[in-house]
Amino acid sequence: MLKRIIKIVLSLFVLLAVVFWMFVTSNRPEYKGEIQLGNLEKKVDVYFDSIGVPHIYADNQKDAYVALGFVHAQDRLWQMELIRRIAAGRLSEIFGKDLIDTDKFFKALGIEVAGLKKIEGLDKNSVAYQLAQAYLNGINQYIESGTTPIEFRILGIEKEKYTLKDLYNVFGYMSFGFAQAHITDPLLSSIQNKLGDAYLNDLGINPNPNKTLIKNYNPSTNYTNSSVHKIVKNLPASPFIGSNSWVIGADKTKNKKVIFANDPHMGFAQPAVWYQAHIVTPEFEIYGFNLALTPFPMLGHNHNFAYGLTMFENDDIDFYTENPNGPFTIRKETIKVKDGEDIHIEVKESKNGPIMNAFLEGIETDIPVSMNWIYSNSNNKMLEASYIMSHAQSLSEFKKGASFISAPGLNVMYGDSKDNIAWFASAKLYKHTNKVNSKFILNGTNGEDNKLEYLDFSQNPQAINPPWNYVYSANNQPDSIADFLYPGYYLPEDRAKRIVQLLELKNDYNIQDVKIMINDVQSAVVPDIINEVLKNLTEVNFSDNEQKALKILKNWNGAYNMEEVAPTIYNKFLFRLTKNTFEDELGEKGFEQYLNTVLFLRQTANQVKLRKSVWWDNMNTKEVKEDRDEIFTQSFHESITALEEQFGKDISTWTWDKALSVTHKHTFDKVSVLKNFFNVGPFKINGGNEVINNQIFDLNDSGIYQVHSGPSTRRVIDFSDVENSVAVLPTGQSG
Repeated sequence: MLKRIIKIVLSLFVLLAVVFWMFVTSNRPEYKGEIQLGNLEKKVDVYFDSIGVPHIYADNQKDAYVALGFVHAQDRLWQMELIRRIAAGRLSEIFGKDLIDTDKFFKALGIEVAGLKKIEGLDKNSVAYQLAQAYLNGINQYIESGTTPIEFRILGIEKEKYTLKDLYNVFGYMSFGFAQAHITDPLLSSIQNKLGDAYLNDLGINPNPNKTLIKNYNPSTNYTNSSVHKIVKNLPASPFIGSNSWVIGADKTKNKKVIFANDPHMGFAQPAVWYQAHIVTPEFEIYGFNLALTPFPMLGHNHNFAYGLTMFENDDIDFYTENPNGPFTIRKETIKVKDGEDIHIEVKESKNGPIMNAFLEGIETDIPVSMNWIYSNSNNKMLEASYIMSHAQSLSEFKKGASFISAPGLNVMYGDSKDNIAWFASAKLYKHTNKVNSKFILNGTNGEDNKLEYLDFSQNPQAINPPWNYVYSANNQPDSIADFLYPGYYLPEDRAKRIVQLLELKNDYNIQDVKIMINDVQSAVVPDIINEVLKNLTEVNFSDNEQKALKILKNWNGAYNMEEVAPTIYNKFLFRLTKNTFEDELGEKGFEQYLNTVLFLRQTANQVKLRKSVWWDNMNTKEVKEDRDEIFTQSFHESITALEEQFGKDISTWTWDKALSVTHKHTFDKVSVLKNFFNVGPFKINGGNEVINNQIFDLNDSGIYQVHSGPSTRRVIDFSDVENSVAVLPTGQSG
């Protein structure tokens, strides 16, 4: 009897394995054979290489883009479905009530409304428009004839065809990007109202000209020198975060040709953010990295030139208080909810933009607060810009394409085979004529705070063939060519400082040097922070482990390698120091909001140097006035005690690989029975916050850090050997 039961069980396992194999096989993309597509003038040949990258050979570009749409959809249709739904506020329709607040927020932003207006103004006869339609046609042909991704089947949703509206929803989501204004501006206004200017003064919210700035250079011109975090965390597609890029001039390389490097930082996810594809026609070639639903790659290269991007991080959103009595217009929106009733909302809009009180936590006032956003207000030509940049025949033509970008603000990087290198900060920049600080909620009723002066693209930060023979961007503050430092939510100087340090070391860089550099994990700033702390600790009654920890930190060069103990100690201490400094004033909710702002990242190096700061005193201890050294010492004691409880008494075992890991999460990550099948990871990893190998995690008191964002791809192109350019796509091509 037992043998019979075993045979039955084994037979069932075999049957299930066969069924699973048949299911997987039937849902794989078509990499071989012949497919009949409509709307093709001639036959198109598509060859998939060993890592699944399609190489598309066509007699004309229109046919090539039909084919691109088809192969992109067969690998990434589920990703396309998610990203078009985000900006349109259509996630609750497939995921249910948990994403209603997210949908409300995006409906209020009005991305889809703005996109429809931009589509109305498109030149229907332009090549960019025609090729975009060809790409969409290829996607829609796959919807008609291709298999249905497993995610659609699990959720029970029908496939829908795609239009330009969906494509522009992606552009709008790109523009939403970093979302720092939504978190930072209400927080700073709250600090000003509740605590006063003394607390703001120590935060250093204005640009610091003494930090590492991106230098401008143009030989033809003489220049003078909150709740949104929760929404972003819940999004099932990757937001833009930051990025590194540098382009090394021919005179600074071993082979005397330009070397181009770029690694855009985005939220990690499965499938990967980018899709690689190579298009070849008689008059055109590009090896590109496309976002879902974008026909023209935002990153690309051929034998003549290479380009890429980082986030500019300029301030393109202003908040305004409005007259409660208006005037307002009303925009009505409907949110469909899976297994629930439709939700109808009304979005009030002033001349400055939609009223956000009901859709954005952190606006602590009953007075209406509107949001003025460059993406909605400008004639954003992202479709045309991406077409021109991917098809440019010269540096001047490429610059024209870069000038068309209004939002999101992007640092566009360029290098070519003719030894040109360039960086353009591409955005519709403006300044307030009455010099208000745009990081606060402004007055929309006085007629003064909303007076703006828009800058010509020639006044945007940029550098073309500078004499120091490199250009770079690490989302840090650019220097000015318009007599003021451009306001923004720039990242601290850490990565920028390290990039400049390394680029200044030598004049014979080769591709191997750049590959090592793009994986560099040493901080140029943390050792200075540690030095400031260690020399001001009150070393009284320190335990053996505390003495050992001091020695480890003192000897640490700031490198975030897996086998190091120092990063584990430092990040625990950094959290306790930040909490003990700011939480008493901000409260638990405000402190959490602060940790998710660029303000926190920028402030750390500055705060430790402030011997006298109102933030050091704990407001909850009325009888005692704490100073900096007491907070340092208290935070250090607490950190070592917590690490002993977490990892044990043997300090040598507190290695960084026990604290840091990364998982590329699928949409089904929150479904316990599915996540292990769909997620990729976890993996131990070198790196950390604000080093070149930027593995981004949220600081917390647990001492366990989950990387949520980082290099979404890495590319190095050496124009002395373009055919052997290298790239990494974290989880590969297929969905």
